[in-house]
Amino acid sequence: MSEVESEADEVAESDEAVEPDEAAEAGRDEIWIEKYRPERLDEVAGHEDITERLSRYVERDDLPNLLFSGPAGVGKTTSAVAIAKELYGDDWESNFLELNASDQRGIDVVRDRIKNFARSSFGGYNYRIIFLDEADSLTSDAQSALRRTMEQFSSNTRFILSCNYSSKIIDPIQSRCATFRFGPISDEGVTEQILKVAEQEGIETTEDGVEALVYAADGDMRKAINALQAAAVMGEVVDEEAVFTITSTARPEEIEEMVTHAIEGDFSKSRSILDDLLTNKGMAGGDIIDQLHRSVWEFDLSDEATVRLMDRVGEVDYRITEGANERVQLEALLASLSLEQN
Repeated sequence: MSEVESEADEVAESDEAVEPDEAAEAGRDEIWIEKYRPERLDEVAGHEDITERLSRYVERDDLPNLLFSGPAGVGKTTSAVAIAKELYGDDWESNFLELNASDQRGIDVVRDRIKNFARSSFGGYNYRIIFLDEADSLTSDAQSALRRTMEQFSSNTRFILSCNYSSKIIDPIQSRCATFRFGPISDEGVTEQILKVAEQEGIETTEDGVEALVYAADGDMRKAINALQAAAVMGEVVDEEAVFTITSTARPEEIEEMVTHAIEGDFSKSRSILDDLLTNKGMAGGDIIDQLHRSVWEFDLSDEATVRLMDRVGEVDYRITEGANERVQLEALLASLSLEQN
């Protein structure tokens, strides 16, 4: 028997020796967002139209420079890594350079690390891939240097840029890339993935628990899976209570009750709910504003009241962004809604 066959038998025997419960317990020590990160483009959830087009580039081995834009946790990095794995197989790590522009913003990064990687020799492939995450954090000078580097090494290097806002990428770079816009993942896509992970990990979920995970995630698959893993530690069943506790998210009905009391002119009750959210639940003012904005059209309010609320939300969000006190601004929002009824 050859050494390879002998080692294969030993691995098989060791796998058989592991009890299912032990394997599941060992799996829980891993970070689930990495454990269940898709390996191929056709496994990326929620963006079938995008992954189909990217797969055609991979099949033809004719990859252009790419620009992925969209919110966090929707599959931009996963798609970039999947492209590399499909193109290079086991050699993907040596042919794929990942940089995070938010940590390395300077022009020296473009001039040094990127150029050194692009210049280094390699064999067997037509090009290597440089993945620049959060590229919209690069300074204008760094982006200009990046543009020149993209031109200089166009024969043997492909760039994949990831950003939240493509408008912050200079036009010369945008014109050199095929742009793909990733939107938030649909509620159905998040639900399907949550149930799949829960089944793999042997986690019991309730219907309202899954709905709470979907609401808290708001289209962010990474946030949904992280929340599922955190909630699974709290008890045997992942229910609504566990999810809202672990994610520090207000229930939609709490937000609606707070706004409804304010619109009805009862500022004291409205302020009491706000105080509970900020003090007892430890929510940030910005998170409350985000939930207000997400849920405002779902409230049982008249069109006139909804428009007034949206106007106040926009003003308060701007002031908080500019550095104003969160509690004061939120209380002022509720007060202004109450005063209109008195």
